[in-house]
Formats: sequence, structure tokens, C-alpha cells
Amino acid sequence: MILLDTGALIWLDRGHPRARPLTRAPGRPYVSPATILELQFLLEGGRIRLRGALADLVASPRWLVDDPPATPWFMRALDAGWTRDPFDRLLVAHARFRGWKLATGDGVLLERLSPAERLEL
Repeated sequence: MILLDTGALIWLDRGHPRARPLTRAPGRPYVSPATILELQFLLEGGRIRLRGALADLVASPRWLVDDPPATPWFMRALDAGWTRDPFDRLLVAHARFRGWKLATGDGVLLERLSPAERLEL
């Protein structure tokens, strides 16, 4: 299974070439609730624009939103003290909690995650 980081979700939605590895992966990828919140922060800060409403992006049939239990998920986030970015920390913890690969193009995440934990975009 694959969990999309925020950049991966945006790239996949926009058909960006960096998302090509995701189109070859079996099944639908998953989106984290942390990504939804990060997208809202980015929208509010004027750092991104979406073609439609955030709710429409979230509800796309191209991916599924996962809903891990908060306590074990957040406890796993304690192990990612190497990043000061709370969203990266939550996404790494989410992927690790589920035992899924995190699809990302983020250099810091790619450097810190093992090959078994990541899908490089």
C-alpha cells in the first residue's frame, strides 16, 4: 500500500510527470488526514491554489482517505524527531503505523526513510 504525501497528492491530481510511478502502482493510494489539514493550511496561506474545492479533491475516486486511530499514530510520530515539520512527522508516522510506503519527492524524507519505507517521486 502507498500513502501519498501532500506534494504527491498535488502532483497526482495535476497529472505532473513526477507522479508517474504512482500510475504504475497497483491499487489506489491512500491520503492521510494530516495531508488534508496541510492542504487547508497551504490554501489559507495562499501558497497553493486548487482547481476546485478541497472537499472535491479529498473525495476523488483516485485515492482513499485512511483513518488511523489517533493515539498509536501520534505515538509513532514521537519517533520522527529528526524533522521539525509537524505534517512530515505525522505523514511518516502514518505510513510507519500502517506499514505502507510513503510516496514523496521531499529530499529530507527520502534521505531519512529506508527504501522499504518510501516510493521516490
